[in-house]
Amino acid sequence: MIQNTSRIKKGRKFDQVIAGARTVFLRDGFEGASVDDIAREAAVSKATLYSYFPDKRVLFLEIAALETRRQADAFEERIDDTHPPEVVLPTAGRKILDFLLSDFGIAVFRIAVAEGERFPEIGHKFYDSGPRLVKDRLSQYLASWVAQGALTIDDVELAAEQFVELCKVRLIPKRLFQGPSAPDSAERDKIVESAVALFLACYGTRP
Repeated sequence: MIQNTSRIKKGRKFDQVIAGARTVFLRDGFEGASVDDIAREAAVSKATLYSYFPDKRVLFLEIAALETRRQADAFEERIDDTHPPEVVLPTAGRKILDFLLSDFGIAVFRIAVAEGERFPEIGHKFYDSGPRLVKDRLSQYLASWVAQGALTIDDVELAAEQFVELCKVRLIPKRLFQGPSAPDSAERDKIVESAVALFLACYGTRP
């Protein structure tokens, strides 16, 4: 029986398990990854793996939190405060969509929602490791251009979240509910360009 707990035991082989699980999940996805494959990749016994993570979904969410943090760090590296919004926002939007529309990103979303009530602290960790970092970094960028007079925004955190949601229009619902195929680059570009245009029409400083 799975214990209803969000606390994860750590020990000397914890990092070994995490490294093996990350390799398998990114290669095979959640459904395709077996506990046997993860234990083999991590070079540990199944008993050792289960001593850290009694449920594959909990292990996946732990990997998801680490991976979203890595994606958030990569996102931050792409934001150059010296470049104006019309240059930075399209790049930021595409980076956000690349992760959200990936097989891994879709699996993270579905499992985080499904397991959020049972393991709330893990859901919080996932949010803080990815979406919150993206929002904070984008808010910081927007604030810098408000200060320069290029944008007029009263609530930069709300504006940052609005931009992310604009980038998700049509594409995320279709990906979640209408099949496994991700939209092509032309469709992604169309949505991101529209999101940027709407965002700047609302918040851009008019001459």
